[in-house]
Amino acid sequence: QVQLVESGGRLVQAGGSLRLSCAASGRTFSRNAMAWFRQAPGKEREFVATITWSGGSTYAAGSVKGRFTISRDNAKNTVYLQMNSLKPEDTAVYYCAAGVRPATTTYGFDYWGQGTQVTVSS
Repeated sequence: QVQLVESGGRLVQAGGSLRLSCAASGRTFSRNAMAWFRQAPGKEREFVATITWSGGSTYAAGSVKGRFTISRDNAKNTVYLQMNSLKPEDTAVYYCAAGVRPATTTYGFDYWGQGTQVTVSS
């Protein structure tokens, strides 16, 4: 089993940067694909980015491609989301998730964190 705890969310101005972290516990972290999703008020949870267990391959949603970067450090059992050029529409609760393989839907992941709030002011 994998337990996930996100951190790093806060209020930031548009155009700013933020790095989210997701600390994982569990012996199988390094074997899990990881992902970030986000959910804005009144909207469904949406895919942001995913990464393979080795970190060798990543994929990001079109809305964040070129601005957000997912990475991981298996020695630290941590996955990151570097967010640059933030926009007000990036405001959401951000969740990390762990699964068997990279995916772009919530159904592809078995374990979820509690989320961290990111608010981007205009």
